[in-house]
Amino acid sequence: MQKPLLAVLVASALFSLNASAADLIQVYQQALANDATFASARASAAAGRERIVQGRAGLLPVVGITGSSIKNDRDDSPWNEGTVISTDPLTGAQTRVQGSGSNLHATTFTIALTQPLFRWDRWETYQQSKLQQSISEAQFAQAQQDLITRVAQAYFDVLAAQDKLESTRAQKTAVTEQLASAKRNFEVGTQTITDTHEAQAAYDLVIAQEFAAVNDLDNKRNALQAIIGAEPSALAPLKPGITLVAPSPANPDPWVSSAENDNYGVAVSQLQVEVAKREISKTRAGHYPTLDLVASSQRTDVHGRKDGSGLGTNKGIGVQFTVPIFNGFGVTSRVRETIALEDKARNDLEATKRQAALQARQAYLGVNSGMAQVKALEAAEVSSQSALESNKLGYQVGVRINIDVLNAQRQLYQTRTDLSRARYDTILNGLRLKAASGSLRESDLAAVNNLLDK
Repeated sequence: MQKPLLAVLVASALFSLNASAADLIQVYQQALANDATFASARASAAAGRERIVQGRAGLLPVVGITGSSIKNDRDDSPWNEGTVISTDPLTGAQTRVQGSGSNLHATTFTIALTQPLFRWDRWETYQQSKLQQSISEAQFAQAQQDLITRVAQAYFDVLAAQDKLESTRAQKTAVTEQLASAKRNFEVGTQTITDTHEAQAAYDLVIAQEFAAVNDLDNKRNALQAIIGAEPSALAPLKPGITLVAPSPANPDPWVSSAENDNYGVAVSQLQVEVAKREISKTRAGHYPTLDLVASSQRTDVHGRKDGSGLGTNKGIGVQFTVPIFNGFGVTSRVRETIALEDKARNDLEATKRQAALQARQAYLGVNSGMAQVKALEAAEVSSQSALESNKLGYQVGVRINIDVLNAQRQLYQTRTDLSRARYDTILNGLRLKAASGSLRESDLAAVNNLLDK
């Protein structure tokens, strides 16, 4: 009765271990909540959404209230005809208190309104604010795509490092058995000391490789931890014998065309060209006149005069214009500067298009060559397994030597490691292809997640 119970407990423990393994979507959700780079991009997008409000503010009226409370000790000299109490901000008229007296106390309140009627630079600033908000949104969308590819890269890097470590340890077990066999055969006189030395050398090498594989796995897990903000748990591996799907359409030209037009980096560069155009127009506005509607209302209350206190009001409304005549060629120089910056933005756009097209081509070729490599390595794995079994049998009957078996073992485990890495790289190149074309979404990550053994 104890053995079945023990088997049930072991099976239950293994099931719990597998059930606790995190899949790709779970790791991505952790990254969404904790990745500092993505959080920075999210905050930048939130800040960018305020650009339109700020740009529009330059076209709206400005209303302000000013006030003062002044006490004057006035000299009653004959030539002092009055004390200036306040100056109207609209007309520039000064309010004076006439008559003799001292210890005058004047309180003034002014409310003023300015409504721009024609300010071309502010209009262009408003148009730029719309473009800048679009830039921030495009950059945020690109950050989301980058997060998907970074999470997938880090996830599969951990799996590849785990595969390498498992393969190295399996190879160590096989080499250990081969070393023990060589020592026994040498003791009974059926083999030379050379076989023992070869097996010992192979064992020492695989021990060094195991240390390197453990260190590499730690580094890859730390890289994933930097993204998700917590120590990663066990990760779900790929299902055995998965079938990878070729990109559709099966032609690089549509992908390249999409990359040149829909890539988010290209979209940002296109918007920056439009911003540069608006900047030229805004700078040229330094030569244009400006026209504002202005209105004000002022109230002045004076105490301390010998002839009694006084209350005065002043209201006005009108238009105010400014015509620039000469500014030392500063505006002309800035216009030339903005024209050069627009040319720079255009060249940056072309460079971004070419880079996006290059990334699309490389990713497309990476997917196709990766799928071919996976098929070849799958066949090589079968052949390597057969070669190892044949060499073991030949070693037992004396037609093969120990080094043949060791080489066959090394080839088999290296082939398995290369096969798993080729599968991961093919999947990653598929994600990079969609990112280059601007079509990568979380649903694409979900499709990859379905390939995992959860």
